[in-house]
Amino acid sequence: MTRMERRNLVNGLLFASPYILGFLLFMLYPLAMSFYYSFCQYNVIAKPIWIGWDNYHELFRDSDFTTALYNTLYFTVFSVPLSLAFSIGLALLLNQKVNGMSIYRTIFFLPTIVPVVASAVLWLWVLTPDGGLLNGLLLQFFGIRGPGWIADPAWSKPSLILMNLWTVGTAVVIFLAGLAEVPKELYEVADIDGAGPWGKFRNVTLPLITPTILFNLVMGLIAAFQYFTQVYVMTNGTGSPAKSTLLYALYLYKTSFNYLKMGYASAMAWLLFLVIFAATVLVMVSSKRWVHYHGE
Repeated sequence: MTRMERRNLVNGLLFASPYILGFLLFMLYPLAMSFYYSFCQYNVIAKPIWIGWDNYHELFRDSDFTTALYNTLYFTVFSVPLSLAFSIGLALLLNQKVNGMSIYRTIFFLPTIVPVVASAVLWLWVLTPDGGLLNGLLLQFFGIRGPGWIADPAWSKPSLILMNLWTVGTAVVIFLAGLAEVPKELYEVADIDGAGPWGKFRNVTLPLITPTILFNLVMGLIAAFQYFTQVYVMTNGTGSPAKSTLLYALYLYKTSFNYLKMGYASAMAWLLFLVIFAATVLVMVSSKRWVHYHGE
């Protein structure tokens, strides 16, 4: 390296040093220590004691862990596809050329910027079995006595899935950007061929927004596996009723901060990382069959 190149390298490292130090102190070091603690018996107060793979073996004998894993998989399997379908439908509607469309787009995006805690409290009022807004509307307009929603073990997870559909604004914005990239010439060719709205959506729109679907699918999977704040607020951190809303992230939080089993919680965190990583890799590998990039 020349003298000028060495000086530029030093100056560049100095400018980047706040981020580098922050990454080393607040991200890399905690990651490394959590991996070490996952092989230890550690409660924050006493020094960690090395116990090898015992924490990981204990996970699969823990009934609460199995329940939390099942609840999280249930939520993910139903929530992510429904959110994708709902956000695509909203994006198609908000992509129409009508007056005042910017106002409609703003209205549908607003729930995304509402604080998560405030949103959870609002939905707790909406889904209250007695006197809640949703059951009140069902009874008043349809004469139907609604279910227990969040207070009923059979309806608690569907309630969380329903609430999650309220915050698809970010995905809708991304889909709108993807729809804007679809060449208008292809729609004109489809019109000449006599394709109707469904034909144009199935043969033109859907294939060309598959890269956007892939992005939102991966981000949705990651977010669903880490779903925490809403269920914590709505159940006061208990995962009630009957542990039907005891999601993985909530159980991890209770294990670490309520029971002070930091080593066990670290093992849970690393197992969650492996599950999310495996799911992401599976989606990326399968995307070669169904994702189509414009110009290929």
